[in-house]
Amino acid sequence: MNGAADVGYASIGLEAATVGKCPVAPRGPMTSSDTFSDSRSPAMSTTVVVPAAHLMTPLLGERDRYLRRIEDRFSSSSIVVRGNEVIIEGGDHVRVGRLITELVGLVERGHSLDDRSVDQAIAMVIADEKPTEILTHEVLKGAKGRHVRPKTAGQKRYVDAIAKNTITFGIGPAGTGKSWLAVAMAVQALQAKQVKRIILTRPAVEAGERLGFLPGDLMAKIDPYLRPLYDALYDMIDPEGAARLVEQGIVEVAPLAFMRGRTLNNSFIILDEAQNTTPEQMKMFLTRIGFGSKVVVTGDATQVDVADGRSGIRGLERILSGVNGLDFVHLTAADVVRHQIVADIVAAYERSDTGHG
Repeated sequence: MNGAADVGYASIGLEAATVGKCPVAPRGPMTSSDTFSDSRSPAMSTTVVVPAAHLMTPLLGERDRYLRRIEDRFSSSSIVVRGNEVIIEGGDHVRVGRLITELVGLVERGHSLDDRSVDQAIAMVIADEKPTEILTHEVLKGAKGRHVRPKTAGQKRYVDAIAKNTITFGIGPAGTGKSWLAVAMAVQALQAKQVKRIILTRPAVEAGERLGFLPGDLMAKIDPYLRPLYDALYDMIDPEGAARLVEQGIVEVAPLAFMRGRTLNNSFIILDEAQNTTPEQMKMFLTRIGFGSKVVVTGDATQVDVADGRSGIRGLERILSGVNGLDFVHLTAADVVRHQIVADIVAAYERSDTGHG
């Protein structure tokens, strides 16, 4: 790969092939794909024309680092930059051309590329998905102007399922954004006046005898188990605003046991850590849903703390098959958006579980 400053005709690009008296097919407005052949060797090439010079630096990365990542992934292709043209040659030239076009689209929309987002875009294009449709889908503009968006194709399917269904089950490992995106969708629904309140709940599996020695009332004892829901809420709403909503009862954060005997109308309800419910608790929760409400249930079947492993999410998809208005979305290590080592650890456990299956 060569940057714009050091590219000459020694690199076989679009213009270089033209010098060999092989005519170039007409280009489209963004991308052209041509197959050249002469007496020396065949060459396949796709050219992506970047519409503005100021997009080149964020597209290529510092010292062309993003292009190097792409070439490392598509080893059968080489990339040459000439002015505002990115020329791809080799066996994967069409797919790499699509990838570059998608990255241009992301940069045009103000998306800041980094190593992680480039890797995500590569994975999406390999899976015949469009990064411009996934990474630019805005769920919410959160606290301090932060844009909440899905970062993987699995996360996009998850938020789409939440928008479409009355009940959505998000099942997957830690770090896949299950709870965080659910809270973002809840805040978006509240702001759009689709619901009148948000209810965030978790089973407090440790809130029995083992917490009896701790000081304070019941809420003080179980508060540590609800804290992750508060953290997600503060990412979407500034702490002062969130505190006001809690005081007014518009946002309620409570243990699952507090849901018993209630009918929850016009609410966006999130049951987090549902793998730590019992089957009886899960049935109780699902039958609390009233008119005008939407529910998201999140869980990780690999982290069950409930006694005897009787998790309320195990076998639930089979039990509820055929029920309209609900969907199960399964997230995997490919959807982990924490540090890369977290994704690698989750993938290692998934491989181990498969090997023992």
